[in-house]
Amino acid sequence: MATSQKARTRASRTNPGAETSGREIRVILSTAPARAAARLARRLVDARLAACVNILPGVASIYRWKGRVEKASESLLLIKTTAARASACLTALADAHPYEVPEGLVFAPCSALAPYASWVDALCGSAHA
Repeated sequence: MATSQKARTRASRTNPGAETSGREIRVILSTAPARAAARLARRLVDARLAACVNILPGVASIYRWKGRVEKASESLLLIKTTAARASACLTALADAHPYEVPEGLVFAPCSALAPYASWVDALCGSAHA
């Protein structure tokens, strides 16, 4: 088991149902071509701009681009970071993204499990800014 997985497992055992406001956690949504999704995710995690990135392949996107309706198969990235790192995470995402206009939407959860929020903060919180 990787060190970060051990830390998450240990933290979840201390009080797995404890909740926090979630005010320090941010979830960024983005889409990318499947061939670029893993590269983007790894770049954000390696730079400690994200604690975790989930890649959901096979998303069908229909959108208007340059006057035409287009359809693409993409991967959805769920990027977990902190409020302090969200802006830097968006900048790095945009810089490395293959799209001319990449999607980057930031959401603040209403609440989060306290051990998970602590884990995210430990990996990419203000100490790493």
